[in-house]
Amino acid sequence: MNILVVGAAGVIGRRLISLLIKDGHSVVGTTRRPDKSSLIEKMGASPVVVDVFDREALYRVVREARPNVIIHQLTDLGNRDFAANSHIRRVGTRNLVDAARVAGVRQMIAQSIAWTYAPGEDPADESVPLDLTASTSRRDLVESVQALEQAVMEMEHGIVLRYGLFYGPGTWYAPGGLIAEQVRQGESIANEGITSFVHVDDAAHATLQALTWPAGIVNIVDDEPAPGSQWLPIYAASLGVPAPPVNPERPPSARGASNTKARQHLHWRPRYPSWRQGFMHETGHSV
Repeated sequence: MNILVVGAAGVIGRRLISLLIKDGHSVVGTTRRPDKSSLIEKMGASPVVVDVFDREALYRVVREARPNVIIHQLTDLGNRDFAANSHIRRVGTRNLVDAARVAGVRQMIAQSIAWTYAPGEDPADESVPLDLTASTSRRDLVESVQALEQAVMEMEHGIVLRYGLFYGPGTWYAPGGLIAEQVRQGESIANEGITSFVHVDDAAHATLQALTWPAGIVNIVDDEPAPGSQWLPIYAASLGVPAPPVNPERPPSARGASNTKARQHLHWRPRYPSWRQGFMHETGHSV
């Protein structure tokens, strides 16, 4: 198939291109940074520089690429600018879906997140609504996710992948990443809030598999949702630093997510069923 990966130089895009090429697909990869073009080309894809906020240019790119499928991996978190990331979910996705529909593209697979569910005691499956009554500090995040997902589901064959929290090379949880540095500096506090992780390689493989999945929303998370009081000390140990202090509170919205649909119905099998194996693999420290 001809596949257009939008956001091809990101942490998932870089892994995904290699998987798509190996699987025999023809890939065009977009970036808004000209200096990333050579990276995309080295991975075997045809690079295109485009800003998704430039509707006219984006329409032209989609029309000329003639993709069977568009894979949306757009983010804007390089500077931890969460407002910019929300903006790209809303406006960038809207522009991309409009361009796809005008060009006659039927299928889109898009990156979403698995930590915007309404509060609850158990890990959320895909039937649980988003947390649309969230407090002001969380509402922008949830509403931007809602906007992205609603736009993608306008496609004839829209697939939304709600990824868990990424860890692995190139993420904030990598040994040289932002979160690792905060833990080393003693700036992190564990609590009883539940997190669902996914290794970036597992997320990329799920995205490849999603080419053949039915339309809909799917959680892409590992098998072990866990409270911070459990995973953060183990993560610290994997970095070779002392365990952080523990706050016994549990934020009501931090409930984790269930991967039952992906595992049992769509036959996705993560290489790292738990963050326990994944942390150890990334750092080389036994935990």
